[in-house]
Amino acid sequence: MNKYFGTDGVRGKANIFPLTAEFALKLGLAAGEKFIREEHHPQIVIGKDTRLSCYMFEAALASGICSKGVDAVLIGPMPTPAIAFMTRSLRACAGIVISASHNPYYDNGIKFFDSMGYKLPDESEEELSALADSNISLSTDVIGKILRIETAVGRYVEFVKTSFDKNLDLRGLKIVVDCANGACYKVAPCAIGELGADTVVINASPNGTNINDNAGSAAPEGMIKKVLETGADMGISFDGDGDRVIVCDKDGSIVDGDFIMGICAIDMKKKGTLNKDTVAGTVMSNIGFENSLGRRGIKLDRTQVGDRYVIENMRKNGYNLGGEQSGHLIFTEYTTTGDGLISALQLLKVIISTGKPLSELKKEIETYPQVLLNMNVAKKIPISRLHITGKLIRKIEDELGGDGRILVRYSGTENKLRVMAEGKDAVKINEYANEIIKSAEAELGGMEGR
Repeated sequence: MNKYFGTDGVRGKANIFPLTAEFALKLGLAAGEKFIREEHHPQIVIGKDTRLSCYMFEAALASGICSKGVDAVLIGPMPTPAIAFMTRSLRACAGIVISASHNPYYDNGIKFFDSMGYKLPDESEEELSALADSNISLSTDVIGKILRIETAVGRYVEFVKTSFDKNLDLRGLKIVVDCANGACYKVAPCAIGELGADTVVINASPNGTNINDNAGSAAPEGMIKKVLETGADMGISFDGDGDRVIVCDKDGSIVDGDFIMGICAIDMKKKGTLNKDTVAGTVMSNIGFENSLGRRGIKLDRTQVGDRYVIENMRKNGYNLGGEQSGHLIFTEYTTTGDGLISALQLLKVIISTGKPLSELKKEIETYPQVLLNMNVAKKIPISRLHITGKLIRKIEDELGGDGRILVRYSGTENKLRVMAEGKDAVKINEYANEIIKSAEAELGGMEGR
């Protein structure tokens, strides 16, 4: 059983177990032990976002890695997909990202990539968990070095620019770029600006505690306000570690991951470049989005929530476009993981090549009203044990028939119960979602103390 890893690495509050410097040291030792078996004198790339606690975790991980004779290559604050890219580019045996994505600064996380830039499978994470709990032997004869790569920003910017058609540029477009005071604060303005756009950059002054603070893809109001103030053509908003992107059109209307995938999928289908005429999505993808694709001969293949599961599905079936409504989008022609900057450039490529503004392109995708509610929980009691709530969910599903969906699940990264309801009647689905939350709150409240 995996003791420490969730759906996206080890997560928690900094300085509270397992997110302590001591455990990070053990995890670094475990990584060194695992990968030195697989390669002679290997290297492990370490990148981070801009939250304050990244410094101590970076130092602890690097110390553990070097203790096993493996070199630690530090590339500083960079987006999660940049660590995947640099791991491949440097021929390293693994990459480590220190980040809690869209969470507040006091949270943090540690996740791993393999040598090809893919997130580790469950069995490898279980091996690391077991090694972190074991007594790993050390040798005075085999000690690694800490190396720093100062060119990582430039290398990644040039890499993402290659995903944009060399015959196109962004001249004539005014774009608001919201960096969430996170890992994209250097690379996003640089890449979009070098392609010719007139950029209005906001939230690009990280101080260690302002990451995702009323900024970025989880709080797009600032982006919308700036677009309307400046008369920009659109806004692009990243999350703290840069693997998600949400955009808005010139009128300030949000265009989420489903819309971006849909616009790109329809364009790729027309060009004959959409593998198997299929998009890989999740159970959270809007049913209206699925219907919009279906009318154009495009299939949606759903999997459970989590970009790692989307990528596994894509690799297994040979799909080249997939992602989540939240803005985790994967274009496998260019990258091995969710990449907010590359995803934004693919959308911009469609806008420029078609000559259509985002406000027009998004009309090709229909979405049903959707309500998402969260409830904090002390324990993640299996939903199958919530018999009263389960009965209520089945009753609501019968009432919705084929005109909507209900999805109740626990977050993979936070102690929260998530309720999603969607259907044609916005008022009704809001009532349904609140009914389910109240029922779950009452039922869980009686069970969590047991």
